[in-house]
Amino acid sequence: MKGLILSGGKGTRLRPLTYTSAKQLVPVANKPVLFYGIEALAGAGIRDIGIVVQQPTIELGDTRSEIVAAVGDGSKWGVRVEYIDQDAPRGIAHAVQISEPFIDGGPFVVYLGDNLLTKSIVPFVAEFERLRPAAQILLARVPDPQRFGVAELQDGRVVRLEEKPREPKSDLALVGVYLFGPEIFESVKRIKPSRRDELEITDAIQDLIDRGLPVRPHIVEGWWKDTGKLEDMLEANRIVLETIQPRIDGDVDDASRVEGRVVIEAGARVERSVVRGPVIIGARARIVRSYIGPFTSIMNDVEIRESELEHSIVLEGSVITDIATRIEDSLIGKHVRIYREPVKPSAYRFVLGDKSEVGIRW
Repeated sequence: MKGLILSGGKGTRLRPLTYTSAKQLVPVANKPVLFYGIEALAGAGIRDIGIVVQQPTIELGDTRSEIVAAVGDGSKWGVRVEYIDQDAPRGIAHAVQISEPFIDGGPFVVYLGDNLLTKSIVPFVAEFERLRPAAQILLARVPDPQRFGVAELQDGRVVRLEEKPREPKSDLALVGVYLFGPEIFESVKRIKPSRRDELEITDAIQDLIDRGLPVRPHIVEGWWKDTGKLEDMLEANRIVLETIQPRIDGDVDDASRVEGRVVIEAGARVERSVVRGPVIIGARARIVRSYIGPFTSIMNDVEIRESELEHSIVLEGSVITDIATRIEDSLIGKHVRIYREPVKPSAYRFVLGDKSEVGIRW
């Protein structure tokens, strides 16, 4: 069985960060979201993985090179990675269609590169290999099904699928993991673009159903996150941080206090500060006279001075200095500078792209 990870898309809900970075490389607990998908496939015994990447465009930039540089040939996970170019975001079914030569007639797993699952996909893969339906779809109950592909079940069978329906027939959303036999390729050739001008995977799976081929549902227990929105990214970060094992490989001076689940990587330094976990602080970061509160991920080479930060993600190389009001619920890109100037507002909330600079007056 082969794996297919989709790493295209515009990432519009995480702009401006995704004007300069692939959304799949935004870190959760200091690890790019994409890496969780690779680990999930590798953990299920899949050794050949195709990653669908976007060709460079003026609108999207060159996220392809960024992903290739981050993942390489896959050897660090014990897998072989091949890159499959998609000329534009044309839907999941289109990504499947262009990957037919790579799949080469066998069964495969499709994993959306910006999704996170709490549980291993091993039992789903084993079930699929044992029963060999045309498709097996993972479903989760969600409060806002109109944001997702939605499945309608009758007597435990999938009878209808609809992409982002205005009036959903159920609360069962398609999780971003699909298992397919080669029958899916005929279906993706039979469907037409949707009103979004994309080839929808829901339409392709519906075609399998209409052709009388078996499509098995599996309702996922535990959490699942599509990290395409800021709120979901921060929630995924919170959930993963709750599972980390405390570890201090960096330096913490005697005037500092570290409480709870905290990871401080080698080369990081905490001086005259309070760090209250769950928190992860990356290599060579420096925290000085500051408070780092729960559910915060700080990447490598970040500097935070005289500031308070909580429930946020800070990417590498950023500097936050002398901010009098606590920063929270924020996603801060690479090499961002946030500093105080003479007039201060009472609260701040940031979603900043790479190399941004914010001057705050007080």
